[in-house]
Amino acid sequence: MTEKRNNSYQLNLKEIQLKDGSEGSRNLSFEFNNHDDLFNIFEVIKSKKIFEEDNTAQEFALGLKLFTEVMLKNKQHPLFEELRPAILEFMKKLKSQ
Repeated sequence: MTEKRNNSYQLNLKEIQLKDGSEGSRNLSFEFNNHDDLFNIFEVIKSKKIFEEDNTAQEFALGLKLFTEVMLKNKQHPLFEELRPAILEFMKKLKSQ
């Protein structure tokens, strides 16, 4: 059986400013794998012009891909039981845009 290959990524998140106006000071960095080419996904979502702002498209694409990859890796987890069918329908709708 062939091992399924994944793309490896590193995410760096820096807190810049908090809603109370104070300067952010925290950072988060972690590595993760995804079966998709995320940079290609970002370009596809931006090109579909679903959202007016490119940043919104990138936030959407990153959040969706992080979430759905976790769901795929944990298919049997009861947390996703009711959500799985809705996500599958949502992905079909998104891909048809």
